[in-house]
Amino acid sequence: MRYTWLRRPLDFILFSNLFIACCAMAQGALTYMLLKAPLDFTVIAILGCATLFLYNFSMILARPKDPASSPHRRVHWIYAHYKLVVTLTVLSAITLIPLTLQLSIGTITLLFFIGLLALSYSFPLFKDKTKRVGLRNLPGAKLFIISMVWALSCVCVPIIELKSSGTSVSLIALLLLTTKRFLFVTAITIPFDIRDLFQDKQYNLKTLPVILGEKKSALFCQALLIVYIVLLLIFVPQLTLAIAGLIAVTLLTGWLIFKSRWEKDEYYYFFYLDGTLILQFLSVFILQYFSVGF
Repeated sequence: MRYTWLRRPLDFILFSNLFIACCAMAQGALTYMLLKAPLDFTVIAILGCATLFLYNFSMILARPKDPASSPHRRVHWIYAHYKLVVTLTVLSAITLIPLTLQLSIGTITLLFFIGLLALSYSFPLFKDKTKRVGLRNLPGAKLFIISMVWALSCVCVPIIELKSSGTSVSLIALLLLTTKRFLFVTAITIPFDIRDLFQDKQYNLKTLPVILGEKKSALFCQALLIVYIVLLLIFVPQLTLAIAGLIAVTLLTGWLIFKSRWEKDEYYYFFYLDGTLILQFLSVFILQYFSVGF
């Protein structure tokens, strides 16, 4: 990284998982804007706190025997600031309690299911030959779980809560939004597995790149983004500025995935690729505001 003076604050924001929590809040807000519904800041705050808790909790569960020997800067930072990570995890869990109690029973039930699915990702539920493992060790499960948790959280949770307050959203709109979000999150998650291809082989994790190989997995990412754009164009009556903004971000995402290589530093993945989740929100927010203003 060229600007070394930025490393300390950037490490804190990225590796404490505050940034990915902001990504979740942005994706929740994006759902409200695409539905032209008022933002529910309680739901958005819950998405941020829940993401912060789950990501940090998974790191606590997956603590390696010797973090100092890890090739990843993120692992070094997390276990060098372990008390801070634990504190953030506990605070996010405590904050979730009063926020969740403000939701409807249907939304709470959905959140409970999503939480169980997310925790099963790392929690040692199954017995392998020599040790207990989580769902992430099942072939292809890691990618599916991550994408499904994001799609259900950032699309279905806001829609279910909207329904409880009297705002109806059609089943077709729900399915389309969930599918598109699933495709986009899957596309930006695969490069992380491509980067970790060698390490995943060592740990016997059957990720998509381990199964298909690096080149085919990269092509699969681009195919997912193409399908995402097609769905954006087919099911809208006209091309709006918001849709144009999402297409522009998707094209940028395709370029970032194409340029990503395993030798890229972690900032490329945790800032640029994950940052497209915030960029989607910003593009729609700015262009919708622009269209209203003129």
